[in-house]
Amino acid sequence: MRITAAVLETAGGPFALRDVDLGEPRPDEVLVGLSGTGICGTDLEFATFFPTPAVLGHEGSGVVERVGAQVTSVAPGDRVAMSFTSCGRCPTCRTGAPAYCHRFDAVNFSGRRPDGSSALSLDGAPINGHFLGQSSFATHAVVPERAIVPIGDGIDVSLAGPFGCGFQTGAGGVFNVLRPEAGSSIAVFGAGAVGVAAIIAAAVSGCGIVAAVDVNAAKLEAARSYGATHIVDSTATGAGVGTATGTGAGAGAGTAEALRAIAPHGFDYVIDTTGRQDVLRTAVEALGPLGRCGVIGVGPSPEMSFDWRSVLNGRTITGIIAGSSVPQVFLPKLLDLHAAGRFPVDRMMTAFPFEKINEAVAAVRAGEVAKAVLTF
Repeated sequence: MRITAAVLETAGGPFALRDVDLGEPRPDEVLVGLSGTGICGTDLEFATFFPTPAVLGHEGSGVVERVGAQVTSVAPGDRVAMSFTSCGRCPTCRTGAPAYCHRFDAVNFSGRRPDGSSALSLDGAPINGHFLGQSSFATHAVVPERAIVPIGDGIDVSLAGPFGCGFQTGAGGVFNVLRPEAGSSIAVFGAGAVGVAAIIAAAVSGCGIVAAVDVNAAKLEAARSYGATHIVDSTATGAGVGTATGTGAGAGAGTAEALRAIAPHGFDYVIDTTGRQDVLRTAVEALGPLGRCGVIGVGPSPEMSFDWRSVLNGRTITGIIAGSSVPQVFLPKLLDLHAAGRFPVDRMMTAFPFEKINEAVAAVRAGEVAKAVLTF
């Protein structure tokens, strides 16, 4: 069938709306008509080096139009969100940890199906797609059943897509991995969409201290409304720390000093969503003895380094992919929290018509919007 897709024609270049051909779903695949798709930092990162021409996008949601003969979990007309895919056969998939699939990169980032084929073609030639199981920067997507999550009526279907990646990643890092006790302390480094999801999850978990750390004053102010009890402005000229009620203390102190003012004996938990080496080191050093650090962000630094005294006192550093979730189990729980008003992430979404994808990308890169969602 002929569809419209935002094709990345050259790495680092703009997206171009093109008419492309999309093949029929195979027996284990689902054809979804897109209602909306979020723009994630991972899309922007891969757009700088992914083999082109290609169709990216991996926070899609919409309505099932057709299903393959082996598909049993959804039927035409069902509302769905989409998430990453996995092989379903390796030891981690079989033990309920598909986010750590042995073939994760091959099935999510190769641009092709496992057999090397592509459902997408342009002017008769196959192009790269199947990005994180979706390639949802398009009016339609052919998606493996393992990446499909049925959703109910508690949310506008066009806004459900970001639950499949960014929100799942941040919230899952707290709910599924760190699992903080009520009254414990946590610092979240980076107050973008992923960080805010973690902040909300920490507040829902009953953490007594939830500190948000960022360089963007507007994001920090927003973090207060999502449950941060303290904020730390980690700018180049110093750091300020204040309570969520606006009482400031320690203005001009460095980030580490500001964090010590909040938790003198160190935090029980920290999460880094930035992927920056210097930020991650600060996060680890902000922990108390036996503290746990969740690493979510992927940034420009290919290495991490720590002073041995930073980890010898029982601190642990845990890498987290996709919130360590099983999307078909975890996303409905997040959507239930949202429906109950306890996970209000829709407040950070800004909708853009699909044809304005390059404007949306520019707004994301400039930090003007927390979560851009393309609507169809």
